[in-house]
Amino acid sequence: MATTFITRTPSSNGSETKSTLSMWFKRSNLGSQQTLYYSTSDNTNNKMIIRFNADDTFDVRNKVGGSFPLDIETNRKFRDTSAWYHFVLKFDTTQATSSDRFKMYVNGVQETSFSTETYPSQNANLSMNQTNDQLWVGAEYGSGSYFDGLITHAHWTDGYAYDASTFGETDSTSGIWKPKTSPSVTYGTNGFFLKFENSGNLDLDSSGNNLSFTTSGTLIQTIDTPSNVFPNISKAMQPTLASNATISNGGLTSTSSSSDYTILCSMAAKKGKWYWEVKMGNASNNRTVGVVRMDKLYEDSSLGGFYPGGNNNSTNYTSAYSGSGGFIETNTAGTRVQVTSGVNNTASSDIVGLYLDLDNYTLKFYRNNTLENQAALNATWVEDFVAPCARADHNQIMHFNFGSGFFGTTAVSSANADANGFGAFEYSPTLSGVNYYAWCTKNIKEFG
Repeated sequence: MATTFITRTPSSNGSETKSTLSMWFKRSNLGSQQTLYYSTSDNTNNKMIIRFNADDTFDVRNKVGGSFPLDIETNRKFRDTSAWYHFVLKFDTTQATSSDRFKMYVNGVQETSFSTETYPSQNANLSMNQTNDQLWVGAEYGSGSYFDGLITHAHWTDGYAYDASTFGETDSTSGIWKPKTSPSVTYGTNGFFLKFENSGNLDLDSSGNNLSFTTSGTLIQTIDTPSNVFPNISKAMQPTLASNATISNGGLTSTSSSSDYTILCSMAAKKGKWYWEVKMGNASNNRTVGVVRMDKLYEDSSLGGFYPGGNNNSTNYTSAYSGSGGFIETNTAGTRVQVTSGVNNTASSDIVGLYLDLDNYTLKFYRNNTLENQAALNATWVEDFVAPCARADHNQIMHFNFGSGFFGTTAVSSANADANGFGAFEYSPTLSGVNYYAWCTKNIKEFG
């Protein structure tokens, strides 16, 4: 949850000159100040701040005695909500060269472009690892500034400064930067390793120090990991009227304002069989769920972007189940086909299961595990990449489950996996003996 964080206060003093923060995370919401790591003795003159700014740049600031001996702000804006980032922050004020006293790595590559670049003096003491430095992970004392997204494999070392290669490596097959699950690390007095993998104790310290943390809010475990990424929905993927939607809960809940909006999944395919679910979050039912062809995103401010299922427009290739009208619409090159027989309006807590077959050109819509009807696609319709999409009007709430196992903050009750063992769904991805698959990078690599 976006308002969840963990805290601890060191019981012993550690190093004020050397430390390392290594953390994998996936952003959910953009455009606001969000804190990954914060420690302070007084919340005024002595504190360590590691956070995203409202413009999505990244900021590392250490305040000692009211001044900032360390102040680093990136030029780069980190706005990819579909993928995991790996950040490594290396603090070592004992180095003779000023720029070696702090180093930042993003996905294994050292970051060197900064709008603000102030390094501490040699052997300077920074505000960290002391008994009066209360630590916050995922928030900032006093102001909130909650991190909205996912975190895994968070390392903090006390008295030891490591490069990114200690914690990650390039996969020999995919060429993608991936975690080392058991890195060779000395954690020191106040160091910790938070995997967030023990379902009965998510804030368990795996460093060997067995440090205790206090959790505020509710930690939620997801199967979306750096080694197998599940998609989400993103404002960055919306063609128009992005401001009309609020994205939350790891990029899987959308809430509309008083105006229309359209949203798009961060993953697409042009072959294979795919399954996902959408749960309606409120009683109002002016919404549609379905798919859109990626090269045919129709932009029209009067329609709130592309129009899933409806609108006779030559560029609009969409198919969707309308929760308000109780019908299924498919649009191909300006020809709209509408199915009304046996289709019902959606209501609060209804779960729409979508079975997309890009090999046989069908999209089947189930409501609470009962077939509503299906849309017929064709080879022309599927000649480019196709992605899940949705549209809502006026204060609608929808929760998307592409296989991560949650509707908002509520876990699915059944946890049905696909034939590859991936995903956790309310209903089965297997339909009449035919296997459909969760949207995730491992399945996309195999089938998509």
